[in-house]
Amino acid sequence: MAFLTDTPKPLKGALVALRLPDPTPTVIAFQYNPASMARSLEAQSQGSGEGGGSDAFRLTGAPIETIKLDAELDATDQLEVGSATAAELGLHPQLAMLELLVYPSSALVIANTILLAIGTIEVIPPQAPIVLFIWGAKRILPVRITEFSVTEEEFDPKLNPIRAKVSLGMRVLSYNDLTRTNPLYHLFLAHHVTKEVIAKVGQAQSLSSVTGGQTAIL
Repeated sequence: MAFLTDTPKPLKGALVALRLPDPTPTVIAFQYNPASMARSLEAQSQGSGEGGGSDAFRLTGAPIETIKLDAELDATDQLEVGSATAAELGLHPQLAMLELLVYPSSALVIANTILLAIGTIEVIPPQAPIVLFIWGAKRILPVRITEFSVTEEEFDPKLNPIRAKVSLGMRVLSYNDLTRTNPLYHLFLAHHVTKEVIAKVGQAQSLSSVTGGQTAIL
């Protein structure tokens, strides 16, 4: 007899890359969701915080947030079901998709090379792709990849990697980093508003529960 279950299917964390003007996103879902994620927030305050009267509490913008995580990749399952791609290339396609997040477009590199060859004085460096870090519906963040390391742990007879661990470091791009006309500006602002809404859910505790009485603080 089959039993129904209300257990929801786990969502996949992912990185989504866009190379404008091409609107087609490259979605890189984690094969296995990382078991842990380290986040740090550096407050952007005005002045040194020593004295300054009311300026001691002023913020110049959103904190600088960094995220670090390790993602594991394994081609074993694909090899067991007879995947021709896994048999021929191992994990190379998955690793290439991730590594291209820190590469400029080769077409732009070639175009700039031609411009330099014909004597163009100023050549604009090519842009990295726009990257979104998605960790559930409540965390969709524009990020810049700042750290990237790969440990290849096992290989097939063709020396294709079939087990690997990728360590990623990301800096969240806030409205401090983006122009108001950039859609990512509004994406981060929506994230900020969502965080404020969620925080209200946790404001059930009263002051007396931590001071032990009707103590006046201000």
